[in-house]
Amino acid sequence: MIASLEPVATAAAFFDLDKTIIAKSSTLAFGKPFFQGGLINRRTVLRSAYAQFVFALQGADEDQMDRMRDYLTAMCTGWDVQQIRDIVNETLHEIIDPLVYDEAVELIGAHKAAGRDVVIISSSGEEVVRPIGEMVGADHVIATRMDVQDGKYTGAIDFYAYGPNKAEGLRSFAAEQGYDLAACYAYSDSVTDIPMLEAVGHPFAVNPDKALRRAAIEREWPILLFTNAVPLRERLSGLKPSPPVTGVALAGAAVGAAAAYWYGRSRRARQA
Repeated sequence: MIASLEPVATAAAFFDLDKTIIAKSSTLAFGKPFFQGGLINRRTVLRSAYAQFVFALQGADEDQMDRMRDYLTAMCTGWDVQQIRDIVNETLHEIIDPLVYDEAVELIGAHKAAGRDVVIISSSGEEVVRPIGEMVGADHVIATRMDVQDGKYTGAIDFYAYGPNKAEGLRSFAAEQGYDLAACYAYSDSVTDIPMLEAVGHPFAVNPDKALRRAAIEREWPILLFTNAVPLRERLSGLKPSPPVTGVALAGAAVGAAAAYWYGRSRRARQA
């Protein structure tokens, strides 16, 4: 048997998706194309738009997330899974591209340069999260999985990537991949992700809600503020080729410099 020559990452950076990598709820963002595809009615579109507004203002607490989960699972019961995948793939860049935080893209790149895998872990459905993960350069995705029978959603949930379940999903995946959790990083905006943040050696609060901000200050976790949502195409088209960076020390410094920069900028913003 020939051993694989590909390097195996011993640590990973786990990123929540909504309000950490993108500025809105990934699931609710597709309200318009779902309407155009005949999956939902106009009233549902308006309700989704209102939910987006509330989410953007204050985030979503546990009760709101539970209600959103019940609402979305009831709404999608009977939907054709392939149709959902097709709609997401066809509208991904139009819907999600303008919502991606530039700071998150830089941090993802820094982690990859340091030799860490990048894992998006989100309570949104896998059919939505996986294409977004591919778009931003993630290596793996952990997301909510809906039960499917005969190519359609039954309304049941096989795995809900939320709260303690999210942390358990992180630990299980880390064990499968052989990651050292003490060397792993995690980023999230929500107090409901404290179990996930506590599971790694390097937790960061990104655009935290009030409860997570208090918890982060108490635990002395760094707080990062991401505000610059720049379309990926625009950002990538503006990049200039740079000489390759070699050496473990330089690679390790990349993510440290990026995190330190955003942490310092965030502290100045809080003190202003």
